[in-house]
Amino acid sequence: MEWIADAARDLAEVAPRWNFIWLYDAKSGGKILSGIWMTIKLSVACLFFSMIVGLLGAWLQGSPNRILRAFVQGYIQFFRNTPPFVQLLFFYFALGQFTPSVVAADGWTVEPIISNVGWAIISLSFFAGAFNVEIFRAGIEAIPDSTREASEALGFSRTQTFRYVVFPLALRVCIPALNNNLVNLVKTTTQAFGIAVPELLYQSVTIWNDYPSAQYPTMLLLFVVYIVLVGILVTGMNKWEREMRIPGYGT
Repeated sequence: MEWIADAARDLAEVAPRWNFIWLYDAKSGGKILSGIWMTIKLSVACLFFSMIVGLLGAWLQGSPNRILRAFVQGYIQFFRNTPPFVQLLFFYFALGQFTPSVVAADGWTVEPIISNVGWAIISLSFFAGAFNVEIFRAGIEAIPDSTREASEALGFSRTQTFRYVVFPLALRVCIPALNNNLVNLVKTTTQAFGIAVPELLYQSVTIWNDYPSAQYPTMLLLFVVYIVLVGILVTGMNKWEREMRIPGYGT
């Protein structure tokens, strides 16, 4: 791969504005790789927890308890009607002040029990989860009442009906809308830059701050990486949708 590094150096000399420094500088290359890895971990964690939040919220919306239903509706309105970046700052700077701290391994410094990465996962998961609640709710309401009644006639409890009958069918209805929301979530992870989470955008900014000539190539890399990541997610979701399709069910 030495020829790639040599070509990048030669290009930087001929066209200074296209300095692909992370192709021949080990430190910059390490920043890009660690940024990509952090972006992947952050995206996977947020995707997983937002799905859990969405599923739990949709199930609670069908609860006979009015307080639970009102709580879920308030959660949805709060997170859908405020910008995700403002939520991120609120979680980190406001709620973060009330979280306890522990002594670090060095015995001297004090660290909060929830890091900036943890707050990013929490904030973005709750943000996307609010939309997932409505997506799952729409899928659940698409299931005919006769299906639930048949399940209850067989002796299934409400939880069993939801787990074994309603949810498997509702999921098939939800996948297209869920696909769109999860794609938006992956792109929204760039906002973790605001609380210094070392994801790809953050690492890219540190590179072009040190080497302004690397700004254009690094921005191009950002576009390519996110196109690839979102493309992988969309391909996987489309494959999942095809495999989950029930002939004649209308999905």
